Amino acid sequence: MTDDLELPLGKRTRLYRFFEILPGALSYSMIIALFVFSLISPTLGAIYLLIIITITLVKAVGVAVRTVQGYREIQQAMKVDWRQRYIDLETPHEKFEALRGSSSRAFNFDEHIENLRMMSVAPNDFPDPKKVYHAVIMVAYNEGMETLVPTVEAVRDTTFDNERIIFVLGYEERGGKEIEENAKKLKEMFKGVFYDFIIVKHPDGLPQEIKGKGPNLTYAGQHLAEYVAKKKIPMERVIVTSLDADNRMSKGYLDYVAYEFVVNPDRKRMAFQPVSLFMNNIWDASAPMRVIAVSNSFFNVINVKRPHLLRNFASHSQPLDALYEMDFWSKRTIVEDGHQYWRSLFHFRGKYEVLSIKVPIYQDAVLEESFWKTVKAQFVQLRRWDYGASDVAYVGVRMADKKRRKMPLWLLFPKFMRLLDGHVTLAAMSPIVAFGGWIPRLLNFQSRELLTYNLPVTVSWIQLFASIGLMVTVLVSLRMLPPRPKKYNRVKSVGMVLQWVLSPVVAIVYQSAAAFYAQTRLLTANYMEKFDVTKKIVKK
Repeated sequence: MTDDLELPLGKRTRLYRFFEILPGALSYSMIIALFVFSLISPTLGAIYLLIIITITLVKAVGVAVRTVQGYREIQQAMKVDWRQRYIDLETPHEKFEALRGSSSRAFNFDEHIENLRMMSVAPNDFPDPKKVYHAVIMVAYNEGMETLVPTVEAVRDTTFDNERIIFVLGYEERGGKEIEENAKKLKEMFKGVFYDFIIVKHPDGLPQEIKGKGPNLTYAGQHLAEYVAKKKIPMERVIVTSLDADNRMSKGYLDYVAYEFVVNPDRKRMAFQPVSLFMNNIWDASAPMRVIAVSNSFFNVINVKRPHLLRNFASHSQPLDALYEMDFWSKRTIVEDGHQYWRSLFHFRGKYEVLSIKVPIYQDAVLEESFWKTVKAQFVQLRRWDYGASDVAYVGVRMADKKRRKMPLWLLFPKFMRLLDGHVTLAAMSPIVAFGGWIPRLLNFQSRELLTYNLPVTVSWIQLFASIGLMVTVLVSLRMLPPRPKKYNRVKSVGMVLQWVLSPVVAIVYQSAAAFYAQTRLLTANYMEKFDVTKKIVKK
């Protein structure tokens, strides 16, 4: 069954190629259509443009509203004592009797009481909280100790019992001697802190693998499965969390995940997704990178209020027994995190859900030794993320084949359309909104039609109205920032506001261009099969 879950390498079928071409073809077609409609009739071009801009405006309003709502929920969830709630599950009947009838405005308090009631009624349907383990797999390539140590310390400092945390460091052989030495240092440094600290070297050049994070994760996961079998720890009681080398999890994250794992009966068919915030080094990053980092953080904050759009992203958690059945993550894609959603969805025949864990795991913004190296590295990172457009073909061919679909068409088709729309919109919308107002007028400069002549002004007023949503996100971003380091003065804080004038430039030069780059590679069958590691230095 796992063979059917894997992505193809080498030559694709005609149907697969059709779906690989589709995102890029649609993205280019949206821009070409503006020119074609404008040549046919300036009014037709103007109407086409206004439809697109109106859709963008509606989305901008929705983004602003959901940003505020999502931020509030995250703040509420971070105030919860998840350790205590998890301990409550150990004696559900007693805690239910003590808490029922109580009123509290705490996050999901009523749900907590209902969970205690359900566990009191049917205790055998739920795992014993005292026998649940966390396995944290941190993957590394060539990162230094200044990056690796804080990530391990953040896991150590969570409120979950360290004696039931298995820490696995999966490092790449191709990373060289330095990363191997660092792995050994970490094992010695954290000896006795966790249930165990395991280091796993992923060999270079294994067959049927690309050079990427997915093969490293999978190799470490397979080693973990063998380890827990030897220790006679049931796989169905182990939750696996994948971490990049620069990730810092919130103190309550592991208890929160374990809590949701215990109280959800269909736990095997679930993934647990934290809110990824790119804030670790945000004060050190340059202005364009800060805009991108905060914008990406907002996307994850917004998804707290859009559970139907939640996907595996960056760090996430899944039960070990589910991962074992699927042979863990894909070894053939550079976007193994987002692809894991579709892999899991097909494995479980449509009965798979990503549950929002509304506390952050903090990550680094892109930061190299120089500004221009950082500029390049940021584009490389975004084009890798945008290569998630490759999932359009993976999903499309299964949607077209009833045997491989493994779920009703009515369930899969909306998911496919959201996937396709997301990638096409990311590529095409920004340049159309930024420059589209002039196209009908320039191609029909002799026309004096009122709609065409006034179109640039009309578009600018709509953009000005849409900027109200941007102001909301700016205010929220200031509240999300970590405290300003003492090495920076108040002028830096002013820069955190002024940086947002770069938003249009960043949207076109980075987000749109990176999306077009990735989709063009798919369109021309020039596949991206090497994971370009993004360097994130630590400023001292």
